[in-house]
Amino acid sequence: MNIFPAIDLIGGNVVRLFKGDYDKMTVYGTDPLSVAKQFEEKGATYLHVVDLDGAKEGTTPNFEVVKSIIDNTNLKVEIGGGIRSEETIKKYVDAGVLRVILGTIAAKNPIFTCEMVKKYGEHIAIGVDIKNGFVATDGWMEVSNISCNDFCKKLEEIGVKTIICTDISKDGAMQGTNLDLYKELSENFNLDIVASGGVSSIDDVKKLAKMNMYGAILGKALYTNAIDLEEAILIAKGSEK
Repeated sequence: MNIFPAIDLIGGNVVRLFKGDYDKMTVYGTDPLSVAKQFEEKGATYLHVVDLDGAKEGTTPNFEVVKSIIDNTNLKVEIGGGIRSEETIKKYVDAGVLRVILGTIAAKNPIFTCEMVKKYGEHIAIGVDIKNGFVATDGWMEVSNISCNDFCKKLEEIGVKTIICTDISKDGAMQGTNLDLYKELSENFNLDIVASGGVSSIDDVKKLAKMNMYGAILGKALYTNAIDLEEAILIAKGSEK
């Protein structure tokens, strides 16, 4: 399993939200590049970045921050947050991003999503944000009538390889992750699943690794020192001592 330390950006700062609520924000740093470098020093190969300004605005206000991380580290970066046009996808892919995560647009515009998957292949990942079994959109402000399973089935059919699955009710709450959801998805679909939202202890990491998940995103747990990144990476690689 791969570990994806997370950097969420607002106004160029490193922040975390509680359950996706923009009014419940904690700032953890003003220099995202130095945070990324610290993750790299601790053995990270991947980095999960969310442009929370972009998620609201549908633009790329933190693009230069992301580019500086790509240019100044060896981290493989995936980026999400407000990516709703091919122009933005191309901009990030050309900048060296490993994967561009489509969220709201994937649920609302399946034709566009299908076209982008055909054109950009594995550079496209889909963010599957779940609230009570249904897909949430628009920075988690709306919940659709599309069930998680129906959505994943469609994604599999159009050739999507990687999904980043977040249980919103768990995200940033430090109450543990939704193992049942990830187990069900991994058993039912031939997708690389990255578990996100509420991974708050080494025990969560161990359980996800045993389920053969493709990846797990660590956010608030790293910033509050609830999880040691080096230990998590060792466990994920099956090198637990």
